[in-house]
Amino acid sequence: MRGRLVLLLIISGLWVFLFIFQNYVNTFWASISLLIFMALYSAYMYVAFKHQVRKMKKNPPVVNKNYRPFISIMIPAHNEAEVIRDTVENILKVDYDNYEIILIDDRSTDDTAIAIKQINAEIPAIKYLIREKDAFPGKSAVLNDALNIAKGEAILVFDADARIKPDFISKLVPKLESEDVGAVQARKVISNRNANFLTRCQDNEMALDTHFQVGRDAVKGAVELRGNGELIKRKALEDIGGWNNYTITDDLDMSTRMQIKGWDIRFCPDVCVYEEGILNYMPLLRQRRRWVEGSIRRYLENFWAVLFSKDMSLRVSLDMTAYIAEFFLPIWFVSEVLFQFFRFIKYDANQILSSLILSVLIFVFFFTGLVYSLRKYNNLKIFDNIKQSLETSIYMVVLWFPIVIFIIFKIIFTKKTLEWGKTQHGVSSTNVAELVK
Repeated sequence: MRGRLVLLLIISGLWVFLFIFQNYVNTFWASISLLIFMALYSAYMYVAFKHQVRKMKKNPPVVNKNYRPFISIMIPAHNEAEVIRDTVENILKVDYDNYEIILIDDRSTDDTAIAIKQINAEIPAIKYLIREKDAFPGKSAVLNDALNIAKGEAILVFDADARIKPDFISKLVPKLESEDVGAVQARKVISNRNANFLTRCQDNEMALDTHFQVGRDAVKGAVELRGNGELIKRKALEDIGGWNNYTITDDLDMSTRMQIKGWDIRFCPDVCVYEEGILNYMPLLRQRRRWVEGSIRRYLENFWAVLFSKDMSLRVSLDMTAYIAEFFLPIWFVSEVLFQFFRFIKYDANQILSSLILSVLIFVFFFTGLVYSLRKYNNLKIFDNIKQSLETSIYMVVLWFPIVIFIIFKIIFTKKTLEWGKTQHGVSSTNVAELVK
């Protein structure tokens, strides 16, 4: 109820802001000012990243080879009989020897529990946990249960379809050593990007996310965990009381709560975790709906803590505020266009052309980010880069704008429900062996 009230106040404030600007200020130039701010902030992150790279080249960080914490690798699995064995075999190839693996069957209705017990029979050192059918649902609850039997100083979480290279852990661990660092996130890559149009766009979307995460890391901003390939310090976990059982996005919720407590989260673009992209539109829509709802709700539920945290740095607060604004961009844009269109129908003075120009500029802003990201992280040639940046920009507008608007009204007018959804794994024939050599 409190989150719903906060969201209503924010939306109401946005409409009041628009009304004032529509009637008393030239909204076109006000909007251009907003875009300039966005561009300047992006430029700031880019400059900070370049400075970080130059600094590391001039004074390469010294890796403490004695820092080798014992790591508990947790792999939650719900109906993952098709992929769980291959995932375990892949992880066992790591060149880091101070770890344990814990497989968790989360109330599966297929043969996942049988597969996990067979793996344990073959390799007794691999622990497992079979959750009861009436256990509390959700990934957070799964991980909290496994934490009770985990011995690690750090927890490494993988999805059941994850694939990594042998040096994954040894390259990620040094990032966790600093006293103020609570977690490290690896870069996510879609292993079956060439399966169809949707998987290609998802991988390009991940490249853009990498671009923003790298920038946020460079400015010591609000880097976020992504659920798969996240390494978390146990001390930080205990400080925030573990995972939140009542969130539908365990990773995003944890990111915010850790930053409220003053913990730093780092991003490592040179270490990749490969996962399957979703092949069909409706399952993708359900997944993105969950992501958006979980992301918005975690801010609403931690609203006052974010505003008044004594431990959160100013840079994290500003970066988080800039990120939150992205979720209100669709509502702001639609409200702006509808308001101008209403005035146009009434033959009042309007700036509908300005609104249309602004929409093009917003599109160009994200398109430019994609061009840079696909060139840097996916190594696409110029023609393919422009083509895929264009189609991915359209894909993101078509997918994200309606979802954000729908979720905002869902939060306002309906009760909170815990609908996690299930992403099907093992349906792609893509061979990822070459990717993880």
